[in-house]
Amino acid sequence: MRVNEIFYSLQGEGFFTGTPAVFVRFSGCNLRCPFCDTHHEDFTLMSEEKIAETVVRYPARHVVLTGGEPSLQVTPRLVDLLHKAKRFVAMETNGTRTVDGLGLDWVTVSPKHYFLGQAAAHAVRRPDELKLVFSPEAFAAAHASPEDIAAGFQAQHLFLQPCDTGDAARNRRLLQEAVDYCKAHPHWRLSLQTHKYIGIE
Repeated sequence: MRVNEIFYSLQGEGFFTGTPAVFVRFSGCNLRCPFCDTHHEDFTLMSEEKIAETVVRYPARHVVLTGGEPSLQVTPRLVDLLHKAKRFVAMETNGTRTVDGLGLDWVTVSPKHYFLGQAAAHAVRRPDELKLVFSPEAFAAAHASPEDIAAGFQAQHLFLQPCDTGDAARNRRLLQEAVDYCKAHPHWRLSLQTHKYIGIE
C-alpha cells in the first residue's frame, strides 16, 4: 500500500473533533480537487501488517484511514488486523467507490463532484457522517445547494466545513456564510478544521 504518512494527533473535523486518533494517510486519489493537501507523489510502500504494527505504537483506540482516497487501497485484512488490536476504524472517503465489505466502524463521506464539474457518482449512500466543503461558488457552479447534495445520502450526521482558500479574509467570509447557513438550516452542524486553528498536524 502507498502510505503518505502515519501520525498521531487529534481529530480536527466533524463528529469526532477533539478525539485523539492515529491517522493513516494514503497516497493516490481518483479525483483532483483544487484544495487537496496531500502530496500524492510522496509515499512509502507498506504491508497491512506493517501499517497495523505502526498504528498500535500509539495509545489511541481511534484510527482514521484518509488520503487521498483510501478506498483505492484499504483491504478487509487491514481493518481486521486493526480490529484485532482493539482499534475503532474510521474512514474519510469521497464516496465514489464502495466500502462495503471492509468492516469499517465509521464512514465519513465528503463528496467533491460539485467542485469538479462532474455528475454525482455516489457509491456510498448511507455514511455515518456527511461532510460538505462549504463553497457558495462551487455550489452555484454545480447548480446544487447543500440540501440537494445531501438528498443523495442517508447520513446520521450532516456537517458543513468552510473551504480553506488560503486567503484569511475570504476564509472569514466563508466561515460567516457557513454559520448563517447552519442557523437557517439547523439540521446542519458546523465543522471547523480545528487542527489548523490550534497549529497541530
